[in-house]
Amino acid sequence: MLDTYGILYDETLDNPDATRIKRVAELMKSRGRRKAGKFLIEAPQAVREALACRADLMEDLYVEVDGEGSPVSERAGEIEREILAGTPERVPAGARRVFIHHVSSRVMASITTDAQGIFAIADMGDLVGPLADFSLYESIGRAEGARGTDSAEGSAAHVPMVAAFWQVRDPGNAGTVIRTADAAGADAVVLVDDCVTPYSPKVIRSTAGSLFHIPVLRASVDDFFEWCASSGLTTMAADVYGTETTKPRSLSELIAAPRGGDDSRSGRAVLFGNEARGLETSILERCNDIVSIPIYGRAESLNLATSASVLLYSLAMRDRA
Repeated sequence: MLDTYGILYDETLDNPDATRIKRVAELMKSRGRRKAGKFLIEAPQAVREALACRADLMEDLYVEVDGEGSPVSERAGEIEREILAGTPERVPAGARRVFIHHVSSRVMASITTDAQGIFAIADMGDLVGPLADFSLYESIGRAEGARGTDSAEGSAAHVPMVAAFWQVRDPGNAGTVIRTADAAGADAVVLVDDCVTPYSPKVIRSTAGSLFHIPVLRASVDDFFEWCASSGLTTMAADVYGTETTKPRSLSELIAAPRGGDDSRSGRAVLFGNEARGLETSILERCNDIVSIPIYGRAESLNLATSASVLLYSLAMRDRA
């Protein structure tokens, strides 16, 4: 147990060309993150959630201050005070000691313009791991235990749902769908094949902290389908057209069907495609089911983030009805 949670350095860092600042700035780039094995978390909401949920990864906190040495952001100041006031019994389990550095506005601007007065540096650790090593039901059990849910009661009532995304390339989309999956109660997010890195600062900002709430995994296409089969999950593709042999059924038809009339009670993995190309036919043919979202107006289609919101929430509400 830590005797002191946070340590504040007296000096305000004011030189954008200092070696430390340049090293930190390198974490905005993919190459710099890979080399250091660390990543940057911007803005109060994401920093607060990372401290609350993955304190074991946190290392340094950088807080922008004014000429008097006071944080320019009220929320950043609150986070700093909470860490410095952290007594052993209030420190999150597994937390590392957090080193707090004050920086001037020009130093902050040389690193990022999206921090809203605060950013953190964290170790990549096991935040995003391989799907093959992930046990869905152990993860569900831990989550139910953390919520205080009786394991037998929770397991009987809970319908597992995994949100998967194939070749998502836009950082904003990736962050938004992780946040959506978290909000809809999904048990995990799987990034399938060649997706944008979840350590991108824009991805992390777009998750608004959800990256630290829900398991995020990586997998190849083959590994994804093998894992779903071994975990007893039905695979459902979100697609407008389907294949020559399997046409999609409408989401409205699915949610209107009586519960228990399909095999969804064993859990499902919902797979969404690339923003521009959707899912390849070879992938659709490997799925157990294909579902489309009906378009009632004149729009040609829905974008990925909207489709994920509609479909995941519709399934979540049906499963919880």
